[in-house]
Amino acid sequence: MTEYSPISGAKIFEALQDKDAIIMATNIRYVPGVASGIFKAAKEANAPFLIEIARSECNLERGYIGYNPQEFAEAIQKSADKVGFKYWALHADHIGIKKGDEADIENTKKLVKAQIDAGFTSFAIDASHIFNFDGKTVKEELQGNIDATVKIAHFIKEEMDKKGVSSYGLEVEVGEIGRTDTGGFIITSPEEAVTYISELNKAGVYPNAIAIANGSTHGNIYKDGHIVEQISIDIEQTKKIAEALREANLNVRIAQHGITGTPLNLIKERFPRGDLIKGNVGTFWQNVFYDTLKVCEGSLYKKVHDWVIETYKAEGKSDEEIFGKNAKFALKEFFSELNNLNPATVKAMEAQSYASALLFFDAFNATGKADLIKVE
Repeated sequence: MTEYSPISGAKIFEALQDKDAIIMATNIRYVPGVASGIFKAAKEANAPFLIEIARSECNLERGYIGYNPQEFAEAIQKSADKVGFKYWALHADHIGIKKGDEADIENTKKLVKAQIDAGFTSFAIDASHIFNFDGKTVKEELQGNIDATVKIAHFIKEEMDKKGVSSYGLEVEVGEIGRTDTGGFIITSPEEAVTYISELNKAGVYPNAIAIANGSTHGNIYKDGHIVEQISIDIEQTKKIAEALREANLNVRIAQHGITGTPLNLIKERFPRGDLIKGNVGTFWQNVFYDTLKVCEGSLYKKVHDWVIETYKAEGKSDEEIFGKNAKFALKEFFSELNNLNPATVKAMEAQSYASALLFFDAFNATGKADLIKVE
């Protein structure tokens, strides 16, 4: 533990709830320079934030970024110590549970224990894939999700209690984000959100945030092979869900996933701060990393680019789309080279990330909000 170790995610969520601000959650898939740039911006803006990483990216087998939870936590801690900023939490994003059977739950517990031992201070349980399409009521449709979420939430509490830790962040998810059918995006309904949180509360689980399906998708968005803006988020439906949760006296706010590509002016002007408490910005930072690498170390970028195109080539897809959707897998393949870049390249990445983070903190109205957080 250091003076700048991550604080409880709950302390950040609770301090900023209904404070006309959104907490930025950054998924940087750890690469040199990006983390320190964001920490520098947070310190200057006095803005609390979350560093998060998903199960698929960082797990006991090192996922597709080449780090296990302990290694990831240590790498991020170096950036926090270097900059000297303490208003941040380490968030285990998308702790995915696909089946909810005994093997799935036990494997998930192993990962969660490793995350807790590594010092993670906030957790997002994602059992949204478990949905009973034959259910006759909303509760029956969601029961598998509810049961799996309760099991892992209780396990987190048990493990945290063993460490004498009583405060940590908790996010849950209803509605599989980015899932579509023939009619377009499948959208979470107010009834689903209220039923889900009500049942979790009855089981003694009280999350700070709920992720919903509201038209967003993870990662870069493409049309005709070229990247386009993320403008599919259903703001009005999001407001309806938030209103339904409040009317049911459920003390939880909404986490907005899939913000990469969303125009900053749209975030600033239309995102319902107070309804939304957390905003995930992930692939955006990967884009910053590769755009900078392309300029500063062109030969390495070409090597990475060519590997991605050759490995993930798909008929009818442009090289731009193939690279944008699959470049994340190169982080592990070229781990040594990408984590030992020229110092000038790292400095450039830090500068780019710093500037971008300042703009996001402004759009989220998070500047100065660290003063609201009480840290013992």
